[in-house]
Amino acid sequence: MFKRTAAQAWRSRRLHSHISHTAQAARARPARSAVIASSAAATAGLLWYSFSATIHNDAIITPKPEDISKPIQKAPTSSTGITEDDGSICAVVWGSNQYNVINPTEPGVQRVQYPVNSSWLKDVALRDLALHERHAACVDARGDVYQWGDGFFGSSHTSKSEPQGPKLTLRGHNIIQLQLTESRIYALSASGKIYVIAANAEQQKTPPPKPLPANTTSWWEPGWIWGAQGNAIDFTEIAPKQKLGWGEQFVSISAGRNHLLALTSSGRTMVHPMNKNANTHGQLGLRKFDIPTPLSFTDIVSPPRVPVELVPKAVADPFATASPFSRSAASSVPPSTSTNIDGIDDQHIRFSDALFEIPSLQGIKVSQIAAGGRSSFVMTDSGRVLGWGANEFGQIGLGGNMTLDTIVLPTEVVLSRNVPGSVRTRCIGISAGGDLTCFVAERTDGESLVYVDLLTCGNGQWGGLGNNLYSNAQGNPVRAKNVSGLREYNEDSRTMSPILPHAISVSPTGHVLLTLDTQAHGGPGGLGRDLVVWGTNHDYQLGTGKRSSLSMPTTLERPEGGRFILGQRKALVRDLAGNVWKKKVEVEQCAVAGYGNSIIYWKIK
Repeated sequence: MFKRTAAQAWRSRRLHSHISHTAQAARARPARSAVIASSAAATAGLLWYSFSATIHNDAIITPKPEDISKPIQKAPTSSTGITEDDGSICAVVWGSNQYNVINPTEPGVQRVQYPVNSSWLKDVALRDLALHERHAACVDARGDVYQWGDGFFGSSHTSKSEPQGPKLTLRGHNIIQLQLTESRIYALSASGKIYVIAANAEQQKTPPPKPLPANTTSWWEPGWIWGAQGNAIDFTEIAPKQKLGWGEQFVSISAGRNHLLALTSSGRTMVHPMNKNANTHGQLGLRKFDIPTPLSFTDIVSPPRVPVELVPKAVADPFATASPFSRSAASSVPPSTSTNIDGIDDQHIRFSDALFEIPSLQGIKVSQIAAGGRSSFVMTDSGRVLGWGANEFGQIGLGGNMTLDTIVLPTEVVLSRNVPGSVRTRCIGISAGGDLTCFVAERTDGESLVYVDLLTCGNGQWGGLGNNLYSNAQGNPVRAKNVSGLREYNEDSRTMSPILPHAISVSPTGHVLLTLDTQAHGGPGGLGRDLVVWGTNHDYQLGTGKRSSLSMPTTLERPEGGRFILGQRKALVRDLAGNVWKKKVEVEQCAVAGYGNSIIYWKIK
């Protein structure tokens, strides 16, 4: 009895102690709640201040001071490529205008956020247009070459706030295609000749070589022409080292960072080394060639040519990326460039004056060529693909098990790895830019309908692969989403037909513009071709109005509403001098991806 009473008393004291502690905690709670609320408010304020603007994982971290001071063009009134006042054709531009490349008449605009009509190409249809980082060039309706951009005007550009429009440089040669590099412009004429001029206006005015002795022919050759305003423009022609056949001529050119590919009408592939870095990754497909002896080195009338050997870096130093324990001594590593050309200026347009046929491609008939930044590709007439050159990001497309970063010989790219063996795959197009490559593959098994896939490989760090992933290396060509396996109803055959890419433009900086040929089988009611974009978007180059990159092909929408459709029409066409060339000319809109920017111009069909 006594023990039970003592236990009840102990429990009563414990319960009283617990109630007292609870009451004290309740009285102290308001103070602590106020402290916690104040701390939470301060933390929320700090987080709002830090993240009030959305920061994407691929956005530029710190803008440059000069970028902040210059405006961004927004809210365009129209992006159709047709002027609203009189219905004339004009260009559509968006993205970076830092070097006055896409909109040279408005140098105060740093970036164009949305696609907008640009009046500097009003009533102008072109044969070709090409963009580089600091300069650009085009071919007007008469076949003359015009250049512009801060990289072209250089030090002669008196004030960057003053508009500097396109300037006539190469005329009278009936040019049909252009390829641009950092320091040069290569032009292909309708007659199959290839010319090269400097990308900088000052270098075009360089004094000619010293005259030869009086008993020799004059140095005044067709390498000088009279450009606009009576200025002499220096240029030279690149001739094939091997003799072309009867009626054979060059029909296509494609330039990488330091090399040029050229295709003849007979299907022969030739290569041109631009400078001493032309074969750093074996992109030439050969090592040995010769160059002319500079006239400043000799007074001989016909000096012997200088033999050159450019060895790929991976061959000259196989252990360049190996650990110090397995790497050879630096003194034992042979030079990758011939020592006999150390004193020769490789930045001059006459460093090399010839095209050389690739030995391993002799006897192979090629139907298309494409050059990446440091890689080369050819497509044979049977639909097979060969690639060589740089492969650090898998841009050659030789598969995930290929770990070599340099492919020195043309090697076949297999495009049928991810399909059943009964499906026949044939390549019908190649596009390359920088470290990204696109293959258009036609697939059929003989029973079902034919379909077309877009396969991509290389550096997809900013979504350029189009497979909804961000991967900085992809060796096995993957299927791009939203643009592969598409079909539409064919009005003529009354069946479903594949939708083919009409044109693909791959930017060296990582974004892609693809034009779907949605008008091919649509009948007379077809409006035009859909424009699809994806990849990096740091400078609004995708035209979405945002700076977030896209890892999947997305149909571009106009700022004023509706799909972005590239059209065709008949229009009055002027040359860049303002003179009427012809009336009722068949023209179509063409999209070009540049260095952080994009442009749509009207091209003569």
